[in-house]
Amino acid sequence: MKASGGCLCGQLRYDIDGDPVYQYICHCRDCQRMSGAACLPLIALPNPCVRPHGEVTWYARRADSGRQALEGFCARCGSRVLGAGDSLPGLMLVCAGTLDDPALFMPSADIYTRSAPHWDRMNPALAKWAGDPDA
Repeated sequence: MKASGGCLCGQLRYDIDGDPVYQYICHCRDCQRMSGAACLPLIALPNPCVRPHGEVTWYARRADSGRQALEGFCARCGSRVLGAGDSLPGLMLVCAGTLDDPALFMPSADIYTRSAPHWDRMNPALAKWAGDPDA
């Protein structure tokens, strides 16, 4: 995948050059709160494949697993753009909605479906995981 993207104001940009490890749509409560929506589409790539440009503000939190998760926001506009954490060694998450061409996002599964609100209409063709597929 060769792609680029960034935040709402354009101060935080990134380039991607590499193959995604996975592409999921996460329905956990934390992703709902971060996105203000029913879910958050995420692309996981090896760290060297994602090159951020601009200031990233990292927010550390405890994930459902109890491990540390890092959320990368634009310091200026507050858009959530990147993610990382203890449960993702060597990987960087990119929020698919921040891609310049969001059509490049090709999800393979919905995860944390147990937290999805009743009005969230998921694609029936995608695999479903009630929680973390790696747990």
